[in-house]
Amino acid sequence: MTRVLLTGFAPFDGESVNPSWQAVRAAADEPPAGIEVSAVELPCVYGASVAVLRAAIEEARPEIVVCVGQAGGRPDITVERVAINVDDARIPDSSGAEPIVPGGPAAYFATLPVKACVAAVRAAGLPASVSNTAGTFVCNHVFYGLAHLLATELPGVRGGFVHVPYVPEQVTDRSQPSLPAAAVTRALHEIMVTAAHTRTDVRLAGGALH
Repeated sequence: MTRVLLTGFAPFDGESVNPSWQAVRAAADEPPAGIEVSAVELPCVYGASVAVLRAAIEEARPEIVVCVGQAGGRPDITVERVAINVDDARIPDSSGAEPIVPGGPAAYFATLPVKACVAAVRAAGLPASVSNTAGTFVCNHVFYGLAHLLATELPGVRGGFVHVPYVPEQVTDRSQPSLPAAAVTRALHEIMVTAAHTRTDVRLAGGALH
C-alpha cells in the first residue's frame, strides 16, 4: 500500500463550497486499489495553511503528498510544475510581494511525474494539462511550503499541487467553465495511481508559448 496525503481548501472569497475539498474528501472515502489515503482541509490563509499541512504530514507519514486547490476560470485539471517563493495577492496581510521562506530558493519543481499524471487523466477521458504557474496566492504558498518542507526535512517524500476548475453549482450565475466534483475525484484517482507507480516522468510536450 502506498500512503498518500491529499489536501483541499476551505471555501474562500465568498464561495459556499470549494471543489478541491469536495473532490479530496470523496477520493479519500473511496481510494483506488493499493492506495491508502488520508485527507485534510486547509484554511485559505497563508501561514496557517502550511502549519496545518505540516501537522497532517507528521500524523499521516505519507510517501506522496498531493495538494489540491480551486482555480476558478480554468477549464481543466492542471498539474502544477513549479512553485515560486513569493506571496502577492489582494488580501489584508499581503503588502506587496513578500518571500514565503526568506532566503529560500526562488522556486521548486514538483517531485511528482507531472506529464505522466496529465496523460493518465486525459486517458481517463478528462481534460488536463501541465500548468507553469500556481499563482501567488495561498495555493502557491502551500505548494512552495510543501516543496520546501520535503526538500529540507523529508527528501524521501514526493509531492506536488493540482488545480481544479469550479464545480457547476458555482457558475449558475456566470459564464465560467466547470467540471463535476465526481470528475475531479476520478482525476485525483488517476494522479495518485500514476504517482505511486511512476518515478521517471514521460517525455511529452507540455509547455506553453505565453
